[in-house]
Amino acid sequence: MQESHNRVQWVYSSSSNQELEERYDEWAAQYDKDLAEEFAWNAPQTATELFAKHVPAGSKILDAGAGTGLVGECLAKLGYRNIYAIDLSLGMLEEARQKGLYKDMRQMTLGEELGYDTDSFDAVISVGVFTTGHAPAHAFDELARITRPGGFVVFSLRVDLYEEGGFKEHQAGLEEDGQWKLAELSEPYYPLPKGEPDVVHRIWAYQVTA
Repeated sequence: MQESHNRVQWVYSSSSNQELEERYDEWAAQYDKDLAEEFAWNAPQTATELFAKHVPAGSKILDAGAGTGLVGECLAKLGYRNIYAIDLSLGMLEEARQKGLYKDMRQMTLGEELGYDTDSFDAVISVGVFTTGHAPAHAFDELARITRPGGFVVFSLRVDLYEEGGFKEHQAGLEEDGQWKLAELSEPYYPLPKGEPDVVHRIWAYQVTA
């Protein structure tokens, strides 16, 4: 295991989804403590506050890339109860399971076909997943598919990846194809102010239209 201040870069440097899964499995037990103490990670709070402006509390929600359930904790504090979770790491999901936040948890990988029927959810939230070495832009295709028309897909994304990693074009392509429309875009913010003070994210909220 890497020293805590190196773990984010250690995870970012994974060369495959298998390696990414293994590194998250190894980090899982220490993950919440590290993000709070070493990095002051604030993305779950920022994203769920924006999410709550668009999605009623009774909605059926998928936390895509749920990790240890930090987003689920924020959703629960806002009154959400009908929450489901997926993550590529069983170790992370086991940490989340112990919090009792989710109705169902499954191992799935963003960027691959998801094992849910079309229009299964009222909304999807994905935080900390669209970042270096993680989920690709085409993962949005499946997130839009499993969200019902009129529902929302809300996610955090590194601004540099949006501009340079193919996300800008793919998001625009889905809008041009009539799959979704932009409902809200947050101001830039710094999700890891102690650990990576120069990394900038924004929160995107899209409403699914087809």
